[in-house]
Amino acid sequence: MMKNLRQNGFVLVLVITVIAVVGAEMFVLTGMANTILFQSDIAYLEVIERNLVASGLAWASRNIKNQSKETFNKTIELDITDMDIRRSTLAVIIAMPGDKKAEVQIDTSCGRGRRTLSRSDKYHIQLDK
Repeated sequence: MMKNLRQNGFVLVLVITVIAVVGAEMFVLTGMANTILFQSDIAYLEVIERNLVASGLAWASRNIKNQSKETFNKTIELDITDMDIRRSTLAVIIAMPGDKKAEVQIDTSCGRGRRTLSRSDKYHIQLDK
């Protein structure tokens, strides 16, 4: 009877140890999964930001000749609802074009979860004459 009791106690200690090890592994895996999720959110936002910049540059290069002098150096908010990107904005400011180049400032903002990526850069567009 005493041997049976010792064997049951050993099994209980073994089960408790296995549960503790599995809990520690779950804690480590949760931390790693959160890191991967953070990195994938940042990568997603960077891709969305590049797409917004490319769209803004394409719009500016196509419409720069059609702009009147009153619209230069003014912020133009572009409608990007067809792109189906939540929490994002795209604004373009076209400077008065020179001989063969025009300067375009593109302001982008996009968000996912608690993260928001905002950027404002100036680009030069070659004009065809």
